[in-house]
Amino acid sequence: MLNYKDLGLVNTREMFKKAMEGKYAVPAYNFNNMEQLQAIIEGCGQSKSPVILQVSSGARKYANQTLLRYMAEGAVKMAREKGYTNPVALHLDHGDSFELCKSCIETGFSSVMIDGSHHPYEKNVELTKQVVDLAHQYDVTVEGELGVLAGIEDDVQAAEHVYTQPSQVEDFVKRTGVDSLAISIGTSHGAFKFKPAQCTLNEQGVLVPPPLRFDILEEIEKRIPGFPIVLHGASSVLPAYVKLINDFGGKLEAAVGIPSEQLRKAAASAVCKINIDSDGRLVLTATVRKVFAEKPAEFDPRKYLGPARDELIKMIKEKNETVLGSAGRY
Repeated sequence: MLNYKDLGLVNTREMFKKAMEGKYAVPAYNFNNMEQLQAIIEGCGQSKSPVILQVSSGARKYANQTLLRYMAEGAVKMAREKGYTNPVALHLDHGDSFELCKSCIETGFSSVMIDGSHHPYEKNVELTKQVVDLAHQYDVTVEGELGVLAGIEDDVQAAEHVYTQPSQVEDFVKRTGVDSLAISIGTSHGAFKFKPAQCTLNEQGVLVPPPLRFDILEEIEKRIPGFPIVLHGASSVLPAYVKLINDFGGKLEAAVGIPSEQLRKAAASAVCKINIDSDGRLVLTATVRKVFAEKPAEFDPRKYLGPARDELIKMIKEKNETVLGSAGRY
């Protein structure tokens, strides 16, 4: 059993308490490789933002769980050596089984998500409580989910939304003992969050998705006041990087994300954790494509992954400062 505290990590309890009081959201950035991890640590360290390093089941398999443990520990040590004092959590994103959550708890994760939303309600309650009962023995925080997000990202996929039912949240939180709750109010996984037919064209000719269901969020806040809420599938699918990818040979047609102003509104509510994965992928891909196009003879990975990492740092700082409101909190 490896305790996350030995790696210099924290759980999300105090992070969320401060975020709720300060009316901002803690960023949860997914990573798959060293450059993404470096960028997240640098971007959040430079902007003095708390950060949740987020790892999906697929990313954990890709990295190897033993290597991942040392990457997380090294990331915290790197931050401290640079003088960054912001708290860092390591979180399992969309854990789909008790066994996976148990393995992560035993290998240094400070927070886990058990996503039982694809099960019938009572099964979701049972599975979530099972994970909570284990995790809390080690002071590991647990995120549950009610409702289903459409879209595809790593191992998570669903054909359509199932909005969270506010009538279920009190019972779910009380019976499971979860520390935070992911809800479905219209966000989606992946870069293609909405079909063109669901969107409208603005004056600039840009597709605008339907607004988030803030009425559902407000009702949930009334039923579980002061309880930490999480938004998944909340990348904005930044148009500048989509354009860059397409300009240099990519084919991301009709890629649409969540507008920044809607995320800012959510961050000022009970939403104290916002997940960002696709935007990071787009930034890296756009930059690498640009380097390859402009310097076709380049074959040194440092010469294309380095600029991609630097661009990702810029994006993270911008998100923390202008969208999530988490910058300058530490």
